[in-house]
Amino acid sequence: MRPIWTGAIGFGLVNIPVKMYSATERSELNLDMLDKNDLSRIKYQRINEKSQKPVDWDAIVKGYKMEDKYVILDEKDFEAANAKKTKTIEISDFVKEEEIDSVYFETPYYLEPDKSGTRAYALLRAALLKTKKVGIATFVMRNKEGLAILRPRDKVIILNRIRFAEEIRDPGQLALPEAPEIKKAELDMAISLIDQLTSKFDITAFKDTYTEELMKVIQAKSKGAKPAPGKMKVVHSATEDLMSQLKASLSAKKKKAS
Repeated sequence: MRPIWTGAIGFGLVNIPVKMYSATERSELNLDMLDKNDLSRIKYQRINEKSQKPVDWDAIVKGYKMEDKYVILDEKDFEAANAKKTKTIEISDFVKEEEIDSVYFETPYYLEPDKSGTRAYALLRAALLKTKKVGIATFVMRNKEGLAILRPRDKVIILNRIRFAEEIRDPGQLALPEAPEIKKAELDMAISLIDQLTSKFDITAFKDTYTEELMKVIQAKSKGAKPAPGKMKVVHSATEDLMSQLKASLSAKKKKAS
């Protein structure tokens, strides 16, 4: 793995030199866009809206439209906006991870200590494990300030980027119906179904079957075969009676288990 950022964790007056690595990778197939007439690859171009001619990267500037006019920004303007631009992941607070709503979670990264910071890195990881807390930190990457939590996992400290509050849309904009009255018998039955389906979470039990099946289609077509189209299974409920549906769900689960 190649580091995508280098800097340090700021833990009080302690600085821990680290390298940051992406903790994830996409499992989807890398498909090219082709011209169906001669199978040539499609090339993207930046086109001038007025002249309809391609524009080179060095001729492109960034601007913000204000009162029908563009304010042009250069690198110095972006640097000026980052008053605290540093190479430090600055921990400001420690909280319980369960206090952070999952809607804020974004991208995870691995933090690897430099040799000179190994002891301090191990100390921070052990302290996080012992207190069962995560560190709230800010950092700047690619000229953009980010908010993150630092949490331990096995031998590594993970930096999990989280969204700012203003990045979350207000669900009040949705046309949500008023909550109807829930009957106790229905609630008890729903809880029974949840209890019956409750198990210890194992992420390895879930596979990206779409990518696997698509690869089978590609291999079959490469050999001249014509795969049969998959059929979408649409299930329509025969009744709107919640109790009947819940009872049927419990019965189906019991049969499957037996």
